[in-house]
Amino acid sequence: MTISFILNGEDVVIRSEANVRLIDILRGSFGLLGAKSGCLTGKCGACTVIFNGRASPACLIPAFRVRGSEIITIEGFSQTNEYHEIMLGFAEAQLENCGYCTTGKILCAEALLERHNRPSREEILAGFSGIKCRCTDPEKLVEAVNITVDLRQRRHYGRSA
Repeated sequence: MTISFILNGEDVVIRSEANVRLIDILRGSFGLLGAKSGCLTGKCGACTVIFNGRASPACLIPAFRVRGSEIITIEGFSQTNEYHEIMLGFAEAQLENCGYCTTGKILCAEALLERHNRPSREEILAGFSGIKCRCTDPEKLVEAVNITVDLRQRRHYGRSA
C-alpha cells in the first residue's frame, strides 16, 4: 500500500505492507535511528515518537495507521528551540539518563508541555508513565520539566511565569 504522511515537517510517501511497524519504517526506510527497537510491546518507551501530537510507542503503530498522520522523531525535534529548552532544563536539573530512554523522555516532555503550559507534579509523572526505564529519579523529572517551563516563559514573554 502507498502511505503518505508528514515526517518531521515534510510530506513523505512510502510503499509498505499494512502491518509493518512504524519503528521499522522510520529505521529502515528513512534511516532515522533515534527511536530504538526495545521491547516491541510498547512498554519500555525506547521507540517513542510524537504521533499526531501525542508521545506514542512507534513499535505499536502499524503502517496503515500512519496514513495522513504527522510524526515527529527526535531527529526532527532536535532542530527546534523547544528541544534545546528541554535539554537545558534536563541539564540544569542534573537529570541523568542512561541513554536508552533519553529520546523517549525528551519527546514525552515535549508532548506534555504542548498540552499543559504549567503541568502539575501529577501531570508530569503521568506524562512519563510510558517510559519504563528507571534510571532517572522521578523528582528530577519534575524539576527538569519545571525548569523547562520557566525557560519557555522567558523565551515567549521575556520573564519567568
